[in-house]
Amino acid sequence: MLNAVSRTVQIFGLTAARQSRCIASLASLPETYQMLYKTCRDFAEAELKPNAAKFDRQHLYPGDAIKKMGELGLMAIAVPDDLGGTGLDYLAYSIALEEISRGCASAGVIMSVNNSLYLGPLLKWGSKKQKEDFVTPFCTGDPIGCFALSEPGNGSDAGAASTTAKDGGDKWILNGTKCWITNGYESKAAIVFATTDKSLKHKGISAFVLPKPIKGLELGKKEDKLGIRGSSTCSLIFEDCEIPKDNILGEPGFGFKVAMMTLDAGRIGIASQALGIAQASLDVAIEYASKRIAFGKPITKLQAIQNKLADMATQLESARLLTWRAAWLKDNNKPYTKEAAMAKLAASEAATFLSHQCIQILGGMGYVSDMPAERHYRDARITEIYEGTSEIQRLVIAGQLIKEYGL
Repeated sequence: MLNAVSRTVQIFGLTAARQSRCIASLASLPETYQMLYKTCRDFAEAELKPNAAKFDRQHLYPGDAIKKMGELGLMAIAVPDDLGGTGLDYLAYSIALEEISRGCASAGVIMSVNNSLYLGPLLKWGSKKQKEDFVTPFCTGDPIGCFALSEPGNGSDAGAASTTAKDGGDKWILNGTKCWITNGYESKAAIVFATTDKSLKHKGISAFVLPKPIKGLELGKKEDKLGIRGSSTCSLIFEDCEIPKDNILGEPGFGFKVAMMTLDAGRIGIASQALGIAQASLDVAIEYASKRIAFGKPITKLQAIQNKLADMATQLESARLLTWRAAWLKDNNKPYTKEAAMAKLAASEAATFLSHQCIQILGGMGYVSDMPAERHYRDARITEIYEGTSEIQRLVIAGQLIKEYGL
């Protein structure tokens, strides 16, 4: 016999694919973006959405799905085709990542890290050999890369790296610990930031690319997380880890700039992931509310519910347009630091708000794990934390405003 929750899920049909939805703003974009949207949407509906709960529940890396995403060109969207990538731009990346994250937020962050944080700096600062070794093979979804900036005691202070890289003649010797590394277990290469000259403070930080596994590098335990549990998160522990001298990315002391510029682009990715979570929350709320009968009619007819849905849709669309604007600025080689921070702030807070309101609309059904609402709520929470907390985004935005006003 079905229990009450299972019976409710079956009655409302919330495990089935919902009716076709199209982002209205897409209609004004070229056909390439519309085709990409449809491809990602169809893939998310078929491959990700039906399995997202299992990935979450079992802390299961969605390896097969990531490989298929690689086959679709989604793991290297902005990489030129001569290097093995798809050759599209960041607006395409944002549209694709939102749809993937709508299906599964864990798959979304895996995709985001590989595209923005790993491949991004290699494309901009990598040597020809580094691109041959660390870009082209990583465009397929297998292998993938990771990005190692955060440390246990430094939090958002990217200029205070206690991990060191000592000049050993024909090699660099790394010592220290990096934490909160997404893709830490599955990745086969890493971008790592370390201090090469402590006296220069943030100007003494350098960036390196290294293969994994490698002697002198150990992985910490997999973190047991609130959300995005289909992606692994762990520490990278370096103990006299030797890497070739030419594995430095750019010039010595250039690492802080690499990190800051990479995070600007990465924030467009996390904003897009947050949009996907927010959209998934709105989808669930509308689908449930259209079928839930109270006082003799669907609750979509109740003004209180309509007010919630209106606020949800407005926050989502506002955040989406901010994100697309940041992507457009990047694609057109215009400054976008402020706009990327605005997009990340707005989209992450929208994801938290929409997932919260989704649970409110579902009531008790929103609180049980048989329904996706509580997973969206848990997944949304991290988007206000990684790649710069909401507090850091506000500092970035304010700092850019002060510069613009010449103060």
